[in-house]
Amino acid sequence: MVEYIADYLENIRERRVFPDVKPGYMRDLMPDEAPEHPEPWQNIFNDIERVVMPGMTHWQSPYMHAYFPALNSYPSLLADMLADAINCIGFTWASSPACTELEIMVMDWLARMLGLPDHFLHSCKDAPGGGVIQTTASEATFVCLLAARTEAIQRYQQDDPEIEDAEINSRLVAYCSDQAHSSVEKAGLIGLVKMRYIESDDNLSMRGDKVLEAIQNDREKGLIPFFVSAQEELWMHVDAAYAGTAFMCPEFRHFMAGIEYAHSLAFNPSKWMMVHFDCTAMWVKNSGSLHRTFNVEPIYLQHENTGLAIDFMHWQIGLSKKFRSLKLWFVIRSFGVAGLQKHIREGVRMAQKFEAFVKSDPRFEIPYARHLGMVVFRLKGENELTEKLLKKINSTGKLHCVPACLKGKYVIRFTVTSTYTTVDDLSRDWAIIRAVASEVLSKTPAEEHKAKVFLKDTRKNPDFGTSLLLANSPMSPKIVNGSFAAIFDNNDVLFEFAKKLQQFKLDVQDSPGKAMRRRIRGMLMAGKQYSLDSRMDLVTTLVQSARPSDMPTMRENSMEQPDCHDTGVQTDEAFSPSRGRSRSVDEGIFTPDLKSVALQDAIDEDEGESSSPEADTTKKTRELNGRPETLFHCNKCGAVLTVQ
Repeated sequence: MVEYIADYLENIRERRVFPDVKPGYMRDLMPDEAPEHPEPWQNIFNDIERVVMPGMTHWQSPYMHAYFPALNSYPSLLADMLADAINCIGFTWASSPACTELEIMVMDWLARMLGLPDHFLHSCKDAPGGGVIQTTASEATFVCLLAARTEAIQRYQQDDPEIEDAEINSRLVAYCSDQAHSSVEKAGLIGLVKMRYIESDDNLSMRGDKVLEAIQNDREKGLIPFFVSAQEELWMHVDAAYAGTAFMCPEFRHFMAGIEYAHSLAFNPSKWMMVHFDCTAMWVKNSGSLHRTFNVEPIYLQHENTGLAIDFMHWQIGLSKKFRSLKLWFVIRSFGVAGLQKHIREGVRMAQKFEAFVKSDPRFEIPYARHLGMVVFRLKGENELTEKLLKKINSTGKLHCVPACLKGKYVIRFTVTSTYTTVDDLSRDWAIIRAVASEVLSKTPAEEHKAKVFLKDTRKNPDFGTSLLLANSPMSPKIVNGSFAAIFDNNDVLFEFAKKLQQFKLDVQDSPGKAMRRRIRGMLMAGKQYSLDSRMDLVTTLVQSARPSDMPTMRENSMEQPDCHDTGVQTDEAFSPSRGRSRSVDEGIFTPDLKSVALQDAIDEDEGESSSPEADTTKKTRELNGRPETLFHCNKCGAVLTVQ
């Protein structure tokens, strides 16, 4: 396995960075049941390439530019091999003294490497602060929010001891930038506190005056601000998940100005520091806040040094703790501060090189400033052009990027993520991007129409890419059911459907689709879920037998928002309102509610007709609590539909 890992990393350029598989691909490669008897190791080893690798996105590839760095290194891997062999569970000092004490030491090392204030050090005798390793930055944010909530509740109860915790919690409100990571929103949801999103300025920064204005407005409403700002006794948490590693270099510490006012700080060595996932370094100014939030001391977790030694179970959500400090220790000692600084500066230099490539082509623009090793760029013009560019880039499998939406502009995020990336790699990537851009920009409207892809062909469409499922602001409607999601790079499906509804005008009594419409009603009334393709086949059949009275309005007043019907068309409004978004290229398009259309057919068709044993349905009318009620009884399947 060690040889395989070494060969994998050495030859990673030869692998397609983004896999060419479909959801469920592995089901055909594996048996349905677990093996009854032990299998030979060689069989298991062989299945790495046969089963696992075809579906891997290779994060260590020099052609991986999506998300953020997720680096590893041989010292980190070796440390985890040892930690996994020892497999200690370090929830208290007594459960594994070395696990606890090494974490204390390396967290102080790391704090000094970043230039953090002394009150974040375990070794600072005048402050109760210190550092701890969490699993992820998301967890660190949540831990700090819970600690801040505890402090706010206790502070408020000092003035009013009779008030209940739940009443205070219902009035708590936290603040973050509208550009904040989704984990901040999730922390608020789980912590049951309101989250206020502050609009960022033109540089995508959250300004203090905006925060103070929001705090004052919320106080006037009887709410209790408690989390984000250094003012007003609020807890301020700094999430430096990606950028934190760069603070090892003095020239980048200006991003950290004012850190002395923060109550907590977290960053991920598992991103840019070559310490593999999972490993998040978190510091707090006062560890007592964590103790008051997470402290539980059953007798079986107490020991003779309780209260004298640090027990990290009181600093985190979970009880158990891995020996993660070992890989931090190995990496810091193997590279040294100077080696880590050189690695960071090289990553920034690579991003500067790519930035220069983009600026050299007048078809592209960089709408917001490069930060460290990340560049955002786009094609000039409509958002749709950049969206198509990204889909086609990712569909090649030769490099991988993901999108973002910044102040209504659809952009491509390009991050230098791999330790193996060279200038030659960037030149190769830029050549691919330019070639694909030429293809996107060269298509005339007639060619676009000719190249349209219908719903039934979506899964075979080479232009279809999965990356947009990861965007925080999708640009196209999603058609979703229980089996898969599809995103279209044009709006032909809905427009063509609208045109068909407007064209057909058939007499129901002469319609050859009458029997089919009855079948549709039966399927929908039975309440069963059918596949996406079969549902859309029903739409086509229904359209061919539709009357003008069946036609729903395709476009409503621009002030009204589209609903989400059973066909599963979902608009941007179905997503969290906390994010700034650009408008969808297909915004405002409606699709009909199949059930309502079929139900109207049933009502129209049965009105005035006498019920007979051979009829498909029997209609009865009755009054229930003074309200008229119509019952449709299916003579074939026995299903009953009640309409009030």
